[in-house]
Amino acid sequence: MRTANSFFSPIKVKAKYQGFTLIEVLVAFIVLTVGLLGTVALQTGAKQASYDANQRSAALALANDIVERIRANDTAGLVANYTKTFSYLDTPEEKDCLNTRCSSAGIAEYDLFQWQKALRVADNTGSLANGTVCITPTADGDGVNLRVVVAWQGRQKLTETTNKDIKCGTVSNRRTVVLDSYVFMRSA
Repeated sequence: MRTANSFFSPIKVKAKYQGFTLIEVLVAFIVLTVGLLGTVALQTGAKQASYDANQRSAALALANDIVERIRANDTAGLVANYTKTFSYLDTPEEKDCLNTRCSSAGIAEYDLFQWQKALRVADNTGSLANGTVCITPTADGDGVNLRVVVAWQGRQKLTETTNKDIKCGTVSNRRTVVLDSYVFMRSA
């Protein structure tokens, strides 16, 4: 006679296996949840890195723009005309050299006016929050050593490990782009 617990019995005892699939589903759900949270954290980190890269790219483009403007106006008054520190809060003095003839100093004022407008636009779009610019030309023989520093406020807290000699901008979470160049002076 067959018993209910025998190997060949048509009636299997399932009492000790009840609820096992529910535990499997809960474990799978927990693993899926951890995986999704990891994916969200990765996406958040990628967006922050993309935003920081956008800020750095905008700062570098602005710094390159003023360096090229200075190279185009490479006259004897370059050091006096372009030594400047300003922030996004400064209201640029309007200067127009498109329809009138301007001196080297006038062109420098026009360049700085255009550049300050670009800095204010970059601040309004959020690409360079609280931007500050320091332009430091130094005469050196036949040319000028030029340093352009663009500083802005980043979103994330960051311990600054860059060169402490760079004194441009006082905002918290300061980020900087430093562009060093050399401009040969035109012979008169």
